[in-house]
Amino acid sequence: MRLLFAEDERSLSRAICAILKKNNYSVDAVYNGADALDYLATENYDGVILDVMMPKVDGFTVLKRMREAGNRTPVLMLTARSEIDDKVFGLDSGANDYLTKPFDTKELLARIRVMTRQTAVQTDSKLAVGNLTLDVATYDMKGPDGQFKLAGKEFQMLEMLMRNPKRLLSTDAFMDRIWGYDSEAEQNVVWVYISYLRKKLEAVGANVKIKAQRGVGYYLEVSE
Repeated sequence: MRLLFAEDERSLSRAICAILKKNNYSVDAVYNGADALDYLATENYDGVILDVMMPKVDGFTVLKRMREAGNRTPVLMLTARSEIDDKVFGLDSGANDYLTKPFDTKELLARIRVMTRQTAVQTDSKLAVGNLTLDVATYDMKGPDGQFKLAGKEFQMLEMLMRNPKRLLSTDAFMDRIWGYDSEAEQNVVWVYISYLRKKLEAVGANVKIKAQRGVGYYLEVSE
């Protein structure tokens, strides 16, 4: 499950992103509304978390432009405001839910689950490349010779690769998306998880291999 999180308070953003990634969400973090619109124009998300008070473009305007462009991705609005009129305005503008700061992280996670549940039901939960499938709802990786239930970071890495099967993904991209910029993990942890995935791909008989371009990154290759 991939989320866009737009919040200009960087310490709050880092903390929430760490919690979301620990709960197996992939997260892109931006710190102003203009960047949020740029990401929304080029990437696909399962859900968007928008702070209302952001520099450059406020959250309400981001939401309005999303809906005007036909983007129906579910949106959770975050704000320090508690006035009913603001909540009504946000919901009437196309938000799916509204959460007032400060909030409990358990409630945030529950709101995200509810917000994305309908979308998840309506769309195919399986990714497929070659003879390999990955169920994003159950984390099951399946090939002709068997299947594995992947752990969180293994799943996130394979999901990134399968959603971008022809794209070279850098080690920095994996570190940013899965471990976060503030992680103390070394970059060789990416290679370690790639090694785990390669062994599992071979075990299930997948005709998909994770190839490396030295010093650049990793990509999927399907053998005929």
